[in-house]
Amino acid sequence: MSTRHVTILVPGGKLTPGQMRTINTIAEQYGLSYYLTTAQNVRLIGATAENIDAIQSHLLNKGILLKVPGRFPKPKVCVGMPGCNLGVGDTFALSDKILARFGNRSDVRPKYKIALSGCPACCGGSKLADIGVVATRKGFDVYIGGKGGPLPRVGQRIARGLSDEQVLDVIGRLADYHAARTPKKQRMFKLLNDRDFPCPPEE
Repeated sequence: MSTRHVTILVPGGKLTPGQMRTINTIAEQYGLSYYLTTAQNVRLIGATAENIDAIQSHLLNKGILLKVPGRFPKPKVCVGMPGCNLGVGDTFALSDKILARFGNRSDVRPKYKIALSGCPACCGGSKLADIGVVATRKGFDVYIGGKGGPLPRVGQRIARGLSDEQVLDVIGRLADYHAARTPKKQRMFKLLNDRDFPCPPEE
């Protein structure tokens, strides 16, 4: 019998004890196992065609956020300050602001990823994300067009020393442009050479 999975979104990579208990109760009820994804989500493995709808309904009824097509990408974050001695930026707060501003968008096209790093060490993988935000002592630097995979690319810097609100403005402009130029799915680096790209990389 083929199995299916349900991916639970974990904003900021943080789960409360109550959320963990809820997820564990449902996993035990349906005999599921956990897989912690590289995108900081929780994937429940072992669902079937017969029970996957019930599992999803139970999770949604408990306020658990699920991965679905068209949802704005949840940022991947490192712990940042004050959880890391090297941290110079609050990645959790910025992640919350990004999701509050854009989380309900319905015109999102796949496929692009956002990553936030609390210092230039880039533990959040920000330079390998379509939109990467790196905290510095002078504010946030923004990188664009990074990706992993068999042909990895390091993102190019498009802005330095931004405030939280300026970062949100840049992300909004990039999201609008990506949605307008992407019929199905497209990584951000493929748009960098467009003449009207809204945030060109630094020379």
